[in-house]
Amino acid sequence: MRTFKTEQIRNIGLFSHGGAGKTSLVEAALFDSKGTNRLGRVEDGTTVSDFDPDEIKRHISVSTAVVPIEWHDCKLNLLDSPGYADFIGEIKSAMRLADCALILLDATVVVEVGTEQFWSEASHRQIPRVIFINKLDRENSNFYNSYEQAQQNFGPNVLATQLPIGHESSFRGIVDLLEQRAYLFGATRDNKFEVADVPADMQADVQAYREKLVERIVEADDELMLRYLDGESLSTAELCATLVKAVQSNQVVPVACGSATANVGVTQLLDLMTLVAPSPLQAPREKNLTSEASGPLAALVFKTVADPYGRLTYLKVLSGTLKSDSHVWNINKAKDERIGQLQQVRGKEQQPIVELVAGDIGVIVKLTDTATGDTLTTPDSFIQLDGVEFPAPLFRAAAKPKTKADLEKLGNALNRLVEEDPTIHVARDPQTGEMIVSGMGESHIQVCVERLHRKSGVDVTVELPRIPYRETIQGSSKAEYKHKKQTGGHGQYGHVHLEVKPCDQEFEFLETVVGGAVPRNFIPAVEKGVREALAEGLLAGFPIVNIQVNLFDGSYHPVDSSEMAFKMAAGQAFKKAAMAARPVILEPIVDLKITVPDATMGEVMGDLNSNKRGRVLGMEQLGNGFTVIEAQAPLSEVQRYATDLRSQTQGRGIFVMEMSHYEAVPPNVADRIIEASKQEEAHAAHH
Repeated sequence: MRTFKTEQIRNIGLFSHGGAGKTSLVEAALFDSKGTNRLGRVEDGTTVSDFDPDEIKRHISVSTAVVPIEWHDCKLNLLDSPGYADFIGEIKSAMRLADCALILLDATVVVEVGTEQFWSEASHRQIPRVIFINKLDRENSNFYNSYEQAQQNFGPNVLATQLPIGHESSFRGIVDLLEQRAYLFGATRDNKFEVADVPADMQADVQAYREKLVERIVEADDELMLRYLDGESLSTAELCATLVKAVQSNQVVPVACGSATANVGVTQLLDLMTLVAPSPLQAPREKNLTSEASGPLAALVFKTVADPYGRLTYLKVLSGTLKSDSHVWNINKAKDERIGQLQQVRGKEQQPIVELVAGDIGVIVKLTDTATGDTLTTPDSFIQLDGVEFPAPLFRAAAKPKTKADLEKLGNALNRLVEEDPTIHVARDPQTGEMIVSGMGESHIQVCVERLHRKSGVDVTVELPRIPYRETIQGSSKAEYKHKKQTGGHGQYGHVHLEVKPCDQEFEFLETVVGGAVPRNFIPAVEKGVREALAEGLLAGFPIVNIQVNLFDGSYHPVDSSEMAFKMAAGQAFKKAAMAARPVILEPIVDLKITVPDATMGEVMGDLNSNKRGRVLGMEQLGNGFTVIEAQAPLSEVQRYATDLRSQTQGRGIFVMEMSHYEAVPPNVADRIIEASKQEEAHAAHH
């Protein structure tokens, strides 16, 4: 691919709910721009942008692919992002890079939840949007239904710039409303079309839709508006130039249409995107940078991939020019990095290039310290770009290596996984000892498990983590225990009186012994015996917390007493006293902040109250058709809440969860926990 200047570059993110046809559209665009000589198919695993084995197996995108194409003297960097919420990290990265969002709608279904969420994100970032209504050749497709829904959901700025000719199996072309020209396609997928007059039976519709479009376009230019109101006819060139201004100021969202798999309307869409999508010079400035190739160097790392040949660092240059065989300064790590050969990527293919100018996207191989979100600049510059905002994980799983060899390799393999995907968090639970892998959902974790096997040769099983229950007492009690054994030679003698009561600290040990009843040198052994008993639990083997233990009396033998004897006596005395002080099991309670559509609020609250042992603490209506529910629930009841909430809200609900406190479990739940603990103990003893 030849070199392009900043003003010739267009960074276009493709966003939609899963299955709307983003990858097929990229494939058709590549074919039409002579980037490939055949049209790949998602079903066959032969597309350029879905090259990862996980994507080929599942027939969905799980990561954002960068696919540059040449079109009309411009370079269009197409960012094919996933459509499923489990891979939101990749979507956030693509949204951070895009200067324009191309949002796909599937003409056979209603506007789907993912599409709404990506629209909202693009709106928040204030990037221009274009809508492409896809799959118009499919059964039950309806352009006009999809168009009306888009206007209802996204506002009156959404305006058709094209209308379809025919529908379902008879769909054969499109009419461009500004040019008032028809493009008729043949029955093959080779992109051959003829330019014709608007069909007679469409003249009235074309005039009506064109009028609405022109009225909105002229609002972006006062002079043009006055001429239009005076009844003057406006040229297509004038309207197109003002459409650019209207799209880039978000006054108009153009709607194009076609079929990616039939390759109908794709070249016309590329023409539209080249016209209206802003170049990096026209995009909003960041940190007062001008996006000039001659400006100070600033590049943002948006993705890291652990490749067999070394780590691949994907980045976008926002200012200046990055050159092969040079040095850069990583401002986040305060480290110098050597740049070897710069590469341009197209799906999985890499091509060496000499430099990357402001606005362009490329890859560096084998950087040492640089990670996703870092800024590469020069040592004398103090530019630090905003990274990618990744959401907190929603689903936790315990990863268990299958063999000893897997265990030895697991740590490094998990580190590489986190490097590649910042929405994955890994930590060892200090209480249960389990390795906890957290992600955005069950599918996300499953993809990670397969990636561990494929890339690192590590096999793990995943299951729901054990709940870190604890135990405590509700009352106070006293007990004594005399540990006495007399065999030949030295015997064993240790005698203690302990009092236990609840306290706010995790554990407090006091001694109020008078008159040397327990010699001072044995008191640490008493505390050690109590601490060991705390770890063993009373009811179901969970650690005991919030307890005060006071050694207030005892006795000793001048010859037979030893640290071991007092430790044994203390452990038994503690258990006796604690069992008499109304022991209970404590469970972790989490705070939930759940954002749901108003229509599903009743179902979500009902489920929390009746199925999750939850408590709704309050609600706040956001006024956009959504309500925030604040609630608390036991962790044990909401381990799969990411999946449950998606099904209750058709994927529209989102939530954040934080640890709050511990509470005593109800007696019926305690019985189940104790029974499960006994079975686990019996199973362990048997094996």
